[in-house]
Amino acid sequence: QVQLVESGGGLVQAGGSLRLSCAASGRTFTSYVMAWFRQAPGKGREFVALIRWSGASSTYADSVKGRFTISRDNRKDTVYLQMNSLKPEDTAVYYCAAGAAAYTSAINYNYWGQGTQVTVSS
Repeated sequence: QVQLVESGGGLVQAGGSLRLSCAASGRTFTSYVMAWFRQAPGKGREFVALIRWSGASSTYADSVKGRFTISRDNRKDTVYLQMNSLKPEDTAVYYCAAGAAAYTSAINYNYWGQGTQVTVSS
């Protein structure tokens, strides 16, 4: 079992920045691919970014490429999502997830955090 706890969400104006954190506990953190997904009201859960166990390789959704950066600190069992140049369409609940392989579909992730709200005002 892996427990995930997100933090760092909030309200920000368009063009601003936020950094989300996800602290993991339980089984070996480095065994997992870590990812961020988001879900806006009335929409399905959308892939945002993932990072492989070593931290050397990551994948981004086209909608956030060049604005968001995912990173991980395996010493602290924590994954981060730095979000810059935020847009109102980035408004959603952001979820951290852990999985065995680097897929962009939510169905492939076994463990989820409770989510943190990000609201971007125009």
